[in-house]
Amino acid sequence: MYHYPHETIPTLTKTRREAPKDEVAKNAQLLIRAGYIHKEMAGVYSYLPLGLRTLNKIVGIIREEMNAIGGQEVHLTALQDKTLWEKTDRWSDDKIDIWFKTKLKNGSEVGLGITHEEPLTQIMSEHVSSYRDLPVYVYQFQTKFRNEQRAKSGIMRGREFLMKDLYSFSRDEVQHKEVYEKAKQAYLRIFKRLGIADKTHITFALGGSFSKYSEEFQTESEVGEDIIYIDSKTGIAVNKEVLTYEVLEELGISRKQSCREEIYRSRQYIQFGHEIFGNHSDCVIQNEKGEKSSVVMGCYGLGPSRTMGAIVEVLADEKGLVWPEAWRRSMFTWLLY
Repeated sequence: MYHYPHETIPTLTKTRREAPKDEVAKNAQLLIRAGYIHKEMAGVYSYLPLGLRTLNKIVGIIREEMNAIGGQEVHLTALQDKTLWEKTDRWSDDKIDIWFKTKLKNGSEVGLGITHEEPLTQIMSEHVSSYRDLPVYVYQFQTKFRNEQRAKSGIMRGREFLMKDLYSFSRDEVQHKEVYEKAKQAYLRIFKRLGIADKTHITFALGGSFSKYSEEFQTESEVGEDIIYIDSKTGIAVNKEVLTYEVLEELGISRKQSCREEIYRSRQYIQFGHEIFGNHSDCVIQNEKGEKSSVVMGCYGLGPSRTMGAIVEVLADEKGLVWPEAWRRSMFTWLLY
């Protein structure tokens, strides 16, 4: 077997003069031209050496901040048991229409994980029995699969993508609020280290399946799909999808103040971090009084691959890719080695 001298090892990182004609998203155009990713099909991308190193850099930052708040990393299965999701009424396509479903040779129907609240709650019910066992942060980095009708926006919205999902389990609402705030601050530190904190807003939004409302992390971009309003007096941001007088009053924003925010209507934002306020899960513990009570669960999503695309959209200039200032020394090291 021939061994290449270190400095002459062939590389997969080949640049292209032109972007693919079928790719309209700036992040995918630049990343493909620079040799970071390869497009397999609509909404599905492979990460080449430079792209994988960049993605791993983002993953490393997120992991450090998750560990800093006491997060415990796990790796759950991609294959999902149909019966587990039927219990929460989230298996039917009428309720969740982005499942990839298939059948095993024995005829059993399974799905590819879109999220992991159900399986993790089942695991926790076997490992948590007392209030003394809480609070707990559990997180993972895992490939998710979502059967989107139309995959678009490059690596920011795909059918197969990497997700960091963090779940918290607390004994009651009081403890959950403390846990939730720690997770929120960890997210803010992540965005600062990623170089996009100044363009990112904590935004009041819809909560999804388990909660009426949630908080999103929205970054300003020309290709964003969401429109948010920011109150100039309080700095509170609200997603257009929940912008009602009732919600404004709940947040302490007067109707008169909200009228001043019409100038923000044309600003578009990328949503890539999501925190659900919390819900009572099926995991039951014995509380301080010896009574059975439901654990309060919080869900906190952040997609490293989506984040990578958002960084490109926000920081790239007319000359091409621009990475956060704090990364540049290590980025040059990657090129040298």
